Amino acid sequence: MVVKVYGSIRAACPQRVLACLIEKEIEFELPFGQVPVVEDGDLRLFESRAIVRYYAAKYADQGPDLLGTTLEEKALVDQWLEVEAHNFNDLCFNIMFNLVILPRMGKTGDIALAQICEQKLEKVLDVYESRLSKSTYLAGDKFTLADLSHLPGIEHLIEGAKLGHLISERKNVNAWWKKISSRPSWKKLKELAK
Repeated sequence: MVVKVYGSIRAACPQRVLACLIEKEIEFELPFGQVPVVEDGDLRLFESRAIVRYYAAKYADQGPDLLGTTLEEKALVDQWLEVEAHNFNDLCFNIMFNLVILPRMGKTGDIALAQICEQKLEKVLDVYESRLSKSTYLAGDKFTLADLSHLPGIEHLIEGAKLGHLISERKNVNAWWKKISSRPSWKKLKELAK
């Protein structure tokens, strides 16, 4: 069965879902839609992090393990998914919205808010730098949903907001970014988005 994903391939939340589907080698189609929603048979699911958790579990025996195998690994994956959702993503969104999206619409973004978010994001990335000095990936020594979930936000920061220095100035974060962004699934998604 082919999974239908509704949402823009250039938007962060659908990209998070599509990167997971590609990692798990799941066929999908992209009918036009307004929000990240998937249809899988009779199941209609929204919220990108719920969607990626669902497919990582449903197809656990296909592609890489993205959820962790031990209770401890699973807890760390969940922890870093929560950090991404509540401490990273909103800051990235506000930066992108005010520096890139509003100006593209001919409107003036709130530069002061973007700067405040950038300062807060620097502190979040310092926490990541510390964590990544102890492990290759956020939840341990293998790539998981915790890492995958960061791909769209960091890509938009670097390419859209031109804030790549936030990543490159941090040795461990930069090495992590190079690893996760060089995955075949992310490269394939970027090709599809062109």
